[in-house]
Amino acid sequence: MASSRRIAVLALIFLFSAALNARAEDRFDVGEHYTKREYSIPMRDGKKLFTAVYTPVDTTRNYPVLMMRTPYSIAPYGAAEFKLTLGPSDITMKEGYIFVYQDVRGKMMSEGEYENIRPYAAVKKIPADIDESSDTYDTIDWLVKHIAHSNGRVGLYGISYPGFYAALGLIDAHPALKAVSPQAPIDDWFMGDDFHHNGALFLLDAFNFMSGFGQHRAEPTKGYAKGYVHTNPDPYRFLLGVGAIANINTRIFKNTIGFWNDMAAHSSYDQFWKDRNVASRLTHVSPAVMTVGGLFDAEDFYGPLHIYHAIEENNPKAANTLVVGPWYHGGWSRSAGEQLGNIGFDSKTSEYYRDSIEAVFFRYYLKDEGSPTIPEALVFQTGSNVWRRYAQWPPVRLERKKLYFNENGTLSFLPPEGGSAFDDYVSDPNHPVPYTSEIHTNRNREFMTEDQRFAFYRPDVVSYETHILDDDLTLTGPITVNLNVSTTGTDADFIVKLIDVLPDDAKPSVAHPVYSPMGGYQMPVRMDVMRGKFRNSFEKPEPFTPNAVTQVRYTLNDINHCFRAGHKIMVQVQSSWFPLVDRNPQTFVDIYHAADADYRKATHRIYHTPEAPSFLEVGLVK
Repeated sequence: MASSRRIAVLALIFLFSAALNARAEDRFDVGEHYTKREYSIPMRDGKKLFTAVYTPVDTTRNYPVLMMRTPYSIAPYGAAEFKLTLGPSDITMKEGYIFVYQDVRGKMMSEGEYENIRPYAAVKKIPADIDESSDTYDTIDWLVKHIAHSNGRVGLYGISYPGFYAALGLIDAHPALKAVSPQAPIDDWFMGDDFHHNGALFLLDAFNFMSGFGQHRAEPTKGYAKGYVHTNPDPYRFLLGVGAIANINTRIFKNTIGFWNDMAAHSSYDQFWKDRNVASRLTHVSPAVMTVGGLFDAEDFYGPLHIYHAIEENNPKAANTLVVGPWYHGGWSRSAGEQLGNIGFDSKTSEYYRDSIEAVFFRYYLKDEGSPTIPEALVFQTGSNVWRRYAQWPPVRLERKKLYFNENGTLSFLPPEGGSAFDDYVSDPNHPVPYTSEIHTNRNREFMTEDQRFAFYRPDVVSYETHILDDDLTLTGPITVNLNVSTTGTDADFIVKLIDVLPDDAKPSVAHPVYSPMGGYQMPVRMDVMRGKFRNSFEKPEPFTPNAVTQVRYTLNDINHCFRAGHKIMVQVQSSWFPLVDRNPQTFVDIYHAADADYRKATHRIYHTPEAPSFLEVGLVK
């Protein structure tokens, strides 16, 4: 018996060793296939940007350049130190490109002063008139003149902030720039990306990110600045304990985070923010563009949609493609894309994207290989879990319909006829609705598909629900929120969630769900916030007149979701979402400079009468 066990153990060791050896053989050694050199590339104003260039060892042919510009470091530094992987995917790395990485101006090892989402300078009269577009141009110009074995074509890509730099490279593009893929790119930090949505501060992200990234760098460095370490692992309790937003600066940052000070100084949509909008500058685009976004990206899904539309509207002849999958922020590059939290998608969507979309795009435009088989818009449809190909986005065959809130918590395509006039709830800034039921110091990406029953049962959340659907119903494109509300205060936030309610007998769609069983699971399809004082103008905020019925309209980011037969559609409305979003004091004040005493309870009403209906306007697939 002992001998049998020993044989079994030896067999397991042999199999494990064989698996390790197989993986080692499959592992791609960057240092074996690429030569690395580091350069300090001069810009037109004399500043030098630190750049690493990885060139294939095989010099029997020429290669296109594939470049990423980043504020997050191009480490490891040193010509003998190699990245473990190169490019946007293993496929491009193994196919062979000249990979270029650059620390942007003022970050890490590059010279100059850093500026967050540096504005585009339309007029450049002297060498000192620089921006991210000119830095990209100057870098490409140097590369095509100095890097051997280049075929003269350049591609540009990046995710999140590097996606912003990729998008800026489209403006006044160098003639050698042929293909650009802005992925989760920032478009507007006040309207819908990262740190503000419709004027409301995304507190948790802004605090965690800027506490480190926002620190001033006195001189070039290879090290990172450390962010603030939470004194309580529960950010709900920690940030609630800090009190008013102004206390973050006085007690923690002590006015040392420059961009935090900028946000506080520009609490409405003034010229500071307008100058930093990307989409409005994309008027003469010549390279081919493939913009990528994630349906469950909590940070930057606004950017991909608006950048795609701006290029489409202002450059009708440009090769312009939109790819959207069921991904969290950057999930197409960092995962298999089979699931997010408890929700599965029935296939490895990210691997499909990397193999059949991204590699094809760069291969065609930079190497003249293959054919442009990617449609105008390739958008994954959740619920049915299939990829859909469209000639434009949103698709043409959509019927605009209104999903009305009705009495007794019902939701219907039929308008209200009477009955009760409103639903109300008390919103208390000192007991805000949490954005998640879990405890995470950093915002958890899975909250985008998290079961919303933890909020459904709260008295300060109102819900409306359809009957059980007899047939599949697919909603596609942007969603317009139309609320008729009143408040006893003078300001209020309104968070609206569109939710797919699973049947009571639903089974888990992933191997190891966090929450089980899944019967009655409330899966969010789209959620976002509107800061009420900006309901008529983001430039000129207005107070609410207490107890007066007031219309609040805003747009939720696009969806492409099939509500299956047997499911229900739900809408939840609430007025806090903490600490994802900072608390609204519910008094009309400059929130960045509000005092603790300004935060007060208020009663909000959601009306659903024929004269004052509340509804979501949706795109129904015919």
